[in-house]
Amino acid sequence: MTTAPLPDQLTATPTGDLEPHHAEMIAATLPLVGANIDAITTEFYRRLFADHPELLRNLFNRGNQAQGAQQRALAASIATFATHLIDPELEHPAVLVGRIGHKHASLGVTADQYPIVHTHLFAAIVEVLGAETVTPDVAAAWDRVYWLMAETLIDLERRLYADAGVGAGDVFRRARVVGRTDDPSGTVAVTVVATSESFPDFVPGQYISVGVTLPDGARQIRQYSLINTPGRGELTFAVRPVAATTDGPAGEVSTHIGERVSVGDLLDVSIPFGDLPVGSIGSRPLVLISAGIGITPMIGILEHLAIHAPGCPVQVLHADRSVRSHPLRARQQELMAQLPGGSLDLWYEETGDAADTGVHGGQLQMAGIPLDDSADVYLCGNNGFVQSVRNQLLDRGVAPERLHSELFSPDDWLLA
Repeated sequence: MTTAPLPDQLTATPTGDLEPHHAEMIAATLPLVGANIDAITTEFYRRLFADHPELLRNLFNRGNQAQGAQQRALAASIATFATHLIDPELEHPAVLVGRIGHKHASLGVTADQYPIVHTHLFAAIVEVLGAETVTPDVAAAWDRVYWLMAETLIDLERRLYADAGVGAGDVFRRARVVGRTDDPSGTVAVTVVATSESFPDFVPGQYISVGVTLPDGARQIRQYSLINTPGRGELTFAVRPVAATTDGPAGEVSTHIGERVSVGDLLDVSIPFGDLPVGSIGSRPLVLISAGIGITPMIGILEHLAIHAPGCPVQVLHADRSVRSHPLRARQQELMAQLPGGSLDLWYEETGDAADTGVHGGQLQMAGIPLDDSADVYLCGNNGFVQSVRNQLLDRGVAPERLHSELFSPDDWLLA
């Protein structure tokens, strides 16, 4: 049995290329901009939030800002985009822009916000590099890079909104919590239904944005993968509360949901988005590789297979710190039992948990793991895990077009 083809998500369509004289200027100044990019983006966000404090309270992730993650992501994305534009040997960064565009759409970003970013970004460039360095020619070249990237994003976001049948930025719905399940791992699965206009159907691997009002009055938004199947008007997502560490603060939204959200509560929830290509899922072999909470889009894919394509060969590899921290472990095993062509391999860093049959000790390594050469490979986890496994797979000859990755962080540029 095979499933009917699913629609692929819209992708970014490049709006143009750099003119030769602009490309020359970017090539000459990219090292200087790159060397100062952290200072530029820090100054940019200082200016942006001073002028628009509501953006920090109600749109941007305050945790990422506190740790500098958002600053680094913006800096690296622009630098990566510019590098791709001036190097003819590199593919146009449409995939990078596509991932960013889907995330923007799930946040309700609109075209009128791009000039605001432009104003403060270029003021920051001049502030850091100096007016004597940012000559009119230099400014014009980088202005062209910015608007090429912005126009590509604006075009994609416009098409995403049109495809979803909503006005630009009108993606959030008031939703009521109708179910909550506390997983032994500490992960919380939350099910919501819209209070008025229903949510559209979704496809495996997509995610939603969830907005909550915190005790200080700020409305913070985070994105979570869907782990149920469509068709009943419900959305179920999984949240793993993030404790404070020496490297960063506790997760504001995840902690709020874990400690405060109950059945009957109201949340702001976006319609689903996501750019993982799933149009043919179930029609050929799959390899699903995840670590930690990166298991969530894989659960969504397994839920789909269990109903629509139970005979699909699927190889599941998951890595975690321990059996106790493994999110949704019971559901993963239940779904695998419904897939006769499936296999499951687990890796636990705490070697005492590796005593079970089929469980490996230590970190996941692809060496010695047989893979179907015709399989589509989906990979999700933290930055280090995704980069490491992705490189191992590419070294083994997995074709890049069959390798689909998802990061639970703002660092989309890492996969460009």
